[in-house]
Amino acid sequence: QFQLVESGGGLVEPGGSLNVSCVASGFSLDEYAIGWFRQAPGKEREGVSCISPKLDMTTYAVSVQGRFTISRDNAKNTVYLQMNSLKPEDTAVYSCAAIRSRYYEYRCPLLNKDEYQYWGRGAQVTVSS
Repeated sequence: QFQLVESGGGLVEPGGSLNVSCVASGFSLDEYAIGWFRQAPGKEREGVSCISPKLDMTTYAVSVQGRFTISRDNAKNTVYLQMNSLKPEDTAVYSCAAIRSRYYEYRCPLLNKDEYQYWGRGAQVTVSS
C-alpha cells in the first residue's frame, strides 16, 4: 500500500526553525517528484516547494525562498523540509505529495497540485509567541 507520512510539525516562536519529514512506504521515493504543500484555515492549499527525482532540481514559492530548504534521502525513503526564520503567516497544515511521470524527471510541479498522485495527511505547523 502506497503511503506518505509527515512528522516533525509543532509549535515554534517567530524566528524559529522546524524540520518536517515525509516518509514513504510501499514505493521508492527516488522515482518520484515530491512536493510540499500547505493549507491555512480558510485558505486554498498552496505549493511551498518541490524536488525532482533526477538531479534533485528544486523549486520554491516566493514567500519561502531563502528560508525553506527541501532535500531528500533516498536511502531512508524520506524527503525533508527545513524551515528557518518562521513567521506567523507560515502557520498551516503541511502535506507532502508524490508524482511519477516522465514529464517530471528533471523538474517538479509546484503550481499543479492536482497532478500529484499520492498525498500524506499532513502535519500541523504553528508559529506563535
